[in-house]
Amino acid sequence: QLQLVESGGGLVQPGGSLRLSCAAPGLGVETFAFAWFRQAPGKEHEEVSCMSMRDGTINYADSVKGRFTISRDNANDTVYLQMDNLKPEDTAIYSCTAKLFSCSGGVARWGQGTQVTVSS
Repeated sequence: QLQLVESGGGLVQPGGSLRLSCAAPGLGVETFAFAWFRQAPGKEHEEVSCMSMRDGTINYADSVKGRFTISRDNANDTVYLQMDNLKPEDTAIYSCTAKLFSCSGGVARWGQGTQVTVSS
């Protein structure tokens, strides 16, 4: 079973930074796009960012544009989400996903999620 394993969450003060990692061994970029979702308590899942190396797409939610950066290290099959200038409203469980073929595709795999808490 091909799995996604996130790491890097934690507690950070407003204005701080965190980098989330998502190990995705065996999930090739020719087949999958990779997206980060988040879910705050009592709210729906929100797609934060997506990248497809197959067609060069990189998307960000308006709420994180200019603060978050998605990237991938192909040598290590790892996807990253660099989060800067964090705000309390960024507090959520962040999950890495693999989407079929493009950022418009359906989610084929979910990671277990990692908690990000932004608080002073």
